[in-house]
Amino acid sequence: MTTEARRREWMEANHQGLTAELARVSRAIRGDGTATTPPAPAAALERLCRVFGLSAFERDVLLLCAGVELDRDFAEAVGAPTFALALARLPEAHWTALSPAAPLRHWRLIELHAGAALLRATLRIDERILHYLLGIQELDARLAGMVTPFPADAAPAASHRVFAERIVQAWRSIGDGMRLPVVQMLGVSRADKRAVAATACARLGLRLYTLLGSDLPGSPTELASLLRLWERDAALLHAALLLDLDDLDGERAPARKLVERARCATFVSTRVGLGDSARATLTVHVERPRTDEQRALWRALLGETPAALNGTVDALTAQFDLSAAAIRGVALGHGASAPDGGQRTAAELWHEARVASRGRLDDLAQRIEPAVGWDDLVLPPAQRQALHEMAAQVRHRTTVYETWGAARQSRRGLGISALFDGASGTGKTMAAEVLANDLRLDLYRIDLSQLVSKYIGDTEKHVRQVFDAAEGGGAILLFDEADALFGKRSDVKDSHDRYANIEVSYLLQRMEAYRGLAILTSNMSHALDPAFARRIRFIVHFPFPDAAQRAQIWRQMFPPAMPTSGLEFDKLARLGIPGGHIRNIALNAAFLAADAGEPVEMRHCLLAARTEYAKLEKALTDAEVGGWLVAT
Repeated sequence: MTTEARRREWMEANHQGLTAELARVSRAIRGDGTATTPPAPAAALERLCRVFGLSAFERDVLLLCAGVELDRDFAEAVGAPTFALALARLPEAHWTALSPAAPLRHWRLIELHAGAALLRATLRIDERILHYLLGIQELDARLAGMVTPFPADAAPAASHRVFAERIVQAWRSIGDGMRLPVVQMLGVSRADKRAVAATACARLGLRLYTLLGSDLPGSPTELASLLRLWERDAALLHAALLLDLDDLDGERAPARKLVERARCATFVSTRVGLGDSARATLTVHVERPRTDEQRALWRALLGETPAALNGTVDALTAQFDLSAAAIRGVALGHGASAPDGGQRTAAELWHEARVASRGRLDDLAQRIEPAVGWDDLVLPPAQRQALHEMAAQVRHRTTVYETWGAARQSRRGLGISALFDGASGTGKTMAAEVLANDLRLDLYRIDLSQLVSKYIGDTEKHVRQVFDAAEGGGAILLFDEADALFGKRSDVKDSHDRYANIEVSYLLQRMEAYRGLAILTSNMSHALDPAFARRIRFIVHFPFPDAAQRAQIWRQMFPPAMPTSGLEFDKLARLGIPGGHIRNIALNAAFLAADAGEPVEMRHCLLAARTEYAKLEKALTDAEVGGWLVAT
């Protein structure tokens, strides 16, 4: 018999049993006597009574309210169901059935019409409970907007199965009537933590549902109502709740209250622990799968052979630190959307892994699409060599640290950190773009002046969020305006000095531990404390370009498709400005020429230069523009 056939058979038997039960209560209400319990009872009703501990009278009160909703003849015979009617006509009646602490009202199985005395109050069955009696297994509509089911087929990595087993053993060891310990899962990978919870629930026969901490109501009354509804559904659905606090940056008090009060199976997914709790807690640290596990999963899903993809798995594993779910998401699409239905190229897989690793980083920083290469970068040889060394270290990080064993000596200082120092417009951001383009990695710009907060601990929280979000893909992080945080470390004279030093130390600590490349930009590296400078692997000074370099920059500003006439780059290079301002002048000159329907000429550049210098509150000198031979 198929699953659907068994389901139909169960529904039919449940319907017959419920119909017989309603008939029995109807006869009791009319005074026709009571019949014995039918030989085939309603399965849903039986389970509901068992789960919530309903007495025989409470059971009949519930059926009285259900009959009015389900059967027109029943409703016409009974009229409005009241507690007085139930006490007078139903057997084994007791007054405590409608006390606030009794199951009918505590679990909101029935509702009382407001404003009437208790005996005369109209009783009504809760819609969710009515559906349950009919065999409809659906989440309460009041929860459906917040609580969502999690698929049971989310498989964890092999090293994570031990966590699922620990949870299973811990919950199975709890005696009847005792509250299960809450499982607090720490780590940056939400997907891996959810997979562990789903595996444990599957072993225990539980359905897993998730609730975002940001959706918790702040009002104590609303929180209590939400918890009551969830615990009722958890009992009916045999379900567990995973409270997701991974992205919760605000108030965590409602989450702590829910965890403390919940008596159902509960997981908490968080990056930072909830702190001391009166409820027994089992804490597991779920990191991303080990490198060898990720490699094995890639190979199993892609079916790589020496002739196919040619080392792509090793490259993907070396660069991206993905959850098992993310790897499946990228790999299972392999071939599905390829133009010819075959395998995707290595470049396509790499791009999809980059996208999968972004997480919420796009919400925390500005992603820059690199559009320049090494040929576009005008720098002295020493600086170019330093950038090439950075790229080589990022590219061969896994070989040196893992394959050659350098990381086994010490796990400290494995991150590749750099400080780009130079005046505005000297090419610091452009150099970061060149590195991102060369390494085929995402580049994110983070304005440190926006991360620094006057409130103690907030700066570290903001920095942690950025690094946690970036870990999976090893994106290049460009922390702009580092001067907002860095400076000479003075003697600690007050709490502000002490916490400023803590903020700097925390940033450098995260840079040292980061698996990708983290770059700081500054125009005052001379003010950097030597104790901090020692913790940065590369310090690259971006000098003010000389005349020859400025002429080269000018030449690169006008692409082949742009019409020009009579441009003299050596004369343009007399302007004593760095590349960023050169670009502004070249663009403005191009717009002036386009508006006039002319090719870009020296006179357009002169007009644009005057605008740029006015912005800088500087005046053009004869030494700079003399002999440009343009009409002014």
